[in-house]
Amino acid sequence: MLKLERVLITQGNFSVHADMTIEPQKKYAVIGPSGAGKSSLLGALCGFVPMVEGRLTWHGRDITDDAPGVRPMTMLFQDNNLFPHLTILQNVGLGLRRDLRLTAKDKENVERALCRVGLTDMAQRMPGSLSGGQQSRAALARVLVQGCPLVLLDEPFAALGPALRNGMLDLVQQLVTETNASLIMVTHDPKDVARIADEVIFVAGGIAHAPQPAKALMENPPAELRSYLG
Repeated sequence: MLKLERVLITQGNFSVHADMTIEPQKKYAVIGPSGAGKSSLLGALCGFVPMVEGRLTWHGRDITDDAPGVRPMTMLFQDNNLFPHLTILQNVGLGLRRDLRLTAKDKENVERALCRVGLTDMAQRMPGSLSGGQQSRAALARVLVQGCPLVLLDEPFAALGPALRNGMLDLVQQLVTETNASLIMVTHDPKDVARIADEVIFVAGGIAHAPQPAKALMENPPAELRSYLG
């Protein structure tokens, strides 16, 4: 399990506190007002944003100062982060080897991931030739091929239409279930919470609150969450 112990994340005049446990094989939605610190929280977990205080542990081992590449997690960003000069196969292969010196087994794993997201016939295409939904699937394949026990999503499907967005959420849910991964997903949409989340992390007022069961929390939200939901 992943533990945040009295963590303080600070960026400029902004700060957010977090003290919580992320359980294996659960799906968490991170919600809260814009600017509350949702993306900063995920960035700190991955090692892209420094923790000023506290520590982060994985199964009891302190990983607070570990480099992003060696942490037991992978993150899918809002812009999908695909490299336009690389093929889809190469973009996915980056999840395994940064130098792209893929072994035969690596290539098999990449092709399997592309097949799982429905992009088998597009391995040699460039990102710019794909639709928005196909680019999201390619980015998701790169996450899948890494096989990390923690998958973090920072609203990667926000630009997609409702039907395509729901399809991507369903695919994410299937993939993390198949790989026994935990999912931590930033979203602004309560419908996403109902669709995919087991628990909710509400971020507001400088605090990332400990996870609570999604159904019960959304049906009977505290005043601060009720004000956010409207």
